[in-house]
Amino acid sequence: MRSRVRAAGHAVHPILIVFPLGLLTTAVGFDVLYLITDRVSFQFTAAHLIAAGVLMGVVTAATGWLDWFLVVPRGTRARRIGLLHGLSNGVVLVAFAISWLLRLAETDWHPTWPALVVAWLGVLAGGLGGWLGGELVERLGISVEEDAHPDAPSSLSGATASGR
Repeated sequence: MRSRVRAAGHAVHPILIVFPLGLLTTAVGFDVLYLITDRVSFQFTAAHLIAAGVLMGVVTAATGWLDWFLVVPRGTRARRIGLLHGLSNGVVLVAFAISWLLRLAETDWHPTWPALVVAWLGVLAGGLGGWLGGELVERLGISVEEDAHPDAPSSLSGATASGR
């Protein structure tokens, strides 16, 4: 069950996830710096990182959804986990897009408290989405192993991936 969206022999989706994850998380870091220092450059940088992170997230999501449709067998635990992974990361993109729009409405991209809270909720949702993605790859072997275990129990269960 190897990824169908590949470049130079590697699955593209895991290569791309570092960009939206890094950009959006760093944006929240710049928000914190802004709250500590009140420097306009930090709020401006955070807004631009969010824009780049959301755009890269859309590209990354497209590769993930293609693999989900083409690779992950229907009726398996992996299929359900993949759907939750995609939906939770979709929430991340929507949350950050809302945060960006709230900033756009302000002078100098000022992050209002609603914009900050939505971004922080986006980071939390990203943690869940990341864990689910790790479960797909590390536990179930989806997109990386031909002999994947799409119905392996949760890594939280203590059972082995092969079920033995």
